[in-house]
Amino acid sequence: MTMTSVIIIVGIALLLGVYISWRAGRLDRLHARLEATRAALDVALLRRSSVALELASTGLLDPATSLLLASAAHDARTAADDARELRESDLTRALRAAFGQPEFRASLAGGHGAEELLAEVETASHQVFLARKFHNDAVAATLLARRRWLARLLRLSGGAPLPGFFEIDDSLVAAGPDGQGTDMPHLTG
Repeated sequence: MTMTSVIIIVGIALLLGVYISWRAGRLDRLHARLEATRAALDVALLRRSSVALELASTGLLDPATSLLLASAAHDARTAADDARELRESDLTRALRAAFGQPEFRASLAGGHGAEELLAEVETASHQVFLARKFHNDAVAATLLARRRWLARLLRLSGGAPLPGFFEIDDSLVAAGPDGQGTDMPHLTG
């Protein structure tokens, strides 16, 4: 072997090592991003359930709806990971039911701090929507990077568990049969 051949082989090995190291670092950063987006999603979900519990305890809703909302918020907070999506969707449906009540709409006109609480619920729900979107985007990017042939061949993701999407019903506006919002206006006007 000539010196030129050795230099070429060493150069190729060095470039391949740098590329593999870059791929492994990218996967590591994607997993760290995934953990951060999941933590942000958990915080947003917790805030939304806290605001829903506050709404349930205000007396602006009838007792049955207050109990339903409080129960849904409690179940969403205490749900195990495998039932969390279902419980969070139940909380969204309970919030939609509460906002759809004519008595609640009448209490908005009468003051009682309902408008501020309504704005807080909408803000918390919008934060859940955004946090879920960011989390699901991070999951998609991580899954894509993990599916590459080099990542699978060299097991660059190590023992990190396969991430999953977080799919819930998070719209406070009821969807009609066509999937579009119904005649229920945006909650704050």
